[in-house]
Order: sequence, then C-alpha cells, then structure tokens
Amino acid sequence: MNMAEIQSEAYKALLALEKSLQNISLTAIEKELIKIRASQINQCAFCLNMHTKDARKIGETEKRIYLLNAWKETNLFNEREQTILAITEEVTLISKAGLTDETYETGLKLFSEVEMGQIIMCIVAINSWNRVAIATRLQPQD
Repeated sequence: MNMAEIQSEAYKALLALEKSLQNISLTAIEKELIKIRASQINQCAFCLNMHTKDARKIGETEKRIYLLNAWKETNLFNEREQTILAITEEVTLISKAGLTDETYETGLKLFSEVEMGQIIMCIVAINSWNRVAIATRLQPQD
C-alpha cells in the first residue's frame, strides 16, 4: 500500500508537519534521538534503519545508538538528552500515563514552553510515521 498515492492529502500534511520541524531549536542529534527511541518502542524496523543511518551521518556514535534502548543505565547522554528521551518515552507510551507532571516540570527547567512544544511535536511526528510504516509493512531500505 502506497500511502503517498492513496491518501495523498493526508500524506502531504504529515510531510508538512515534518518540514515544519526542520528549523526548530533542537539539535539534529536531539531530533534523531527522539526518532530512534520512539521507533525502538514502536518496533518500527523501517524507521529504525532510516534514523540510525541518519544519526550516524550527522556524527552520532555507534555506542550511543547501541545503548539508546538502555539510556537510563548509562552516562552517555547529557541532562537535556535524558529529559528529551524521558518525554519521548512517556508520550510514545501514552496509554500508560502520558506525559507526567514530574517529567513536564523537569522539561520546563531545561526548555522553554515553545521548545517543549517542539519536542512533543517531534514525538507526534515520528509516532505517526512509525504507524504508517508498520501498517503498510514498509521494509528497511539499504
């Protein structure tokens, strides 16, 4: 199923969301960490393949990519990244509790309200892409 063809307007809207997030205040690495972590949780092979490649291209290390699934157990991620990852997990696993007050308040100590909105919208976008890729059975590309 090719969603770009059969649901072209909706697909274009999702592309527009992605484009709107290109020039936000998050670093390219931070955006890729969101995409990889959400894709790990959602088990989206297509997106994991794409975003680990993209992350390596912009300088992310193999070690951090390998250990991202266990980020809480390492000292490889700075406070900003840890907070972004915590928000990513809570928003992606929305049915468990959603974004907790504690995590939101921690985020506001490091990020402006606008940046918190940007983080959340990045998470919304990758979760949408994960669902499209999984539902249409997209396979990882070489």
